[in-house]
Amino acid sequence: MPKPVQIRPSGSMRAPRAALALCAALGIALASAGAARAMEAGHTSPLMGPDAAPHGSITVTPAPKGVILRIAATGLPPGWHGMHFHEKGDCSDPKFTSAGAHVHGATPVVHGLMNADANDNGDLPNLYVGADGTATVEIYSTLVALAPGGDRPALMDADGAALVIHANPDDYMTQPIGGAGGRIACAVIK
Repeated sequence: MPKPVQIRPSGSMRAPRAALALCAALGIALASAGAARAMEAGHTSPLMGPDAAPHGSITVTPAPKGVILRIAATGLPPGWHGMHFHEKGDCSDPKFTSAGAHVHGATPVVHGLMNADANDNGDLPNLYVGADGTATVEIYSTLVALAPGGDRPALMDADGAALVIHANPDDYMTQPIGGAGGRIACAVIK
């Protein structure tokens, strides 16, 4: 049977301190790499109704020139609904006004995907909800980024953002929100 290895103290504390520093640095590096992988993988949030009941989920994934938004919604009114990225990651108010206005990088904000003067980075196409109250869709937006650091407004900035689904369709022209009406569902992106 082999003899156990004995470690003898060297009289100096440099080696243990260096080992501790190396372990701490490695831990920080691994945590940073994990956060970077999570950002690459995307961000998933529950989609909530005004009564705080769950209505599905959203996932926002970074893409080279924007984001891919996946929505899996349930329990929504059938028909077309406007939806937008809003400037604050807060869905705490039952009317979802705590989510603020649309994400934007310039003022004054001009709304409308079909408006030649539009600069509203929160604009998205309408969502169609089937007769059973469900919708599943993936949408690509080049108007925002998931993380800070580029030339587009970031959804995951200091106060986050929210995806808000409205009661009516967006007409893509009318100011300020295309006639989309009240807010019926919200998901925090933070």
